Amino acid sequence: MKKIQSVVAIAIVFMLAFACASKQATTSTSPIKEQVLSQMTMSTEQAEGKALFETNCAKCHKLYDPKNFSAEEWKPIVERMTKKARLAPEQGAKIYAYVSM
Repeated sequence: MKKIQSVVAIAIVFMLAFACASKQATTSTSPIKEQVLSQMTMSTEQAEGKALFETNCAKCHKLYDPKNFSAEEWKPIVERMTKKARLAPEQGAKIYAYVSM
């Protein structure tokens, strides 16, 4: 009988320790999941801008991460490159909407 009481007591101690333990969720997101989440938060104009940015800008040089520059820094870059790439001003505005978000 004492053996059963000891086992039950040990089980209760482990259950209490487990219940009181810190419950820290691990939130590791895959690059694909991050991409889907970022696209879900984009407006239609930003999503179109992203597509234009990836297809047109990559023709001549590597793509920069939009976070590498501030919105103020992107403005003259996008204006200059819109003309150089012979894009319509509306396309440049969409690209700017994407890179400055």
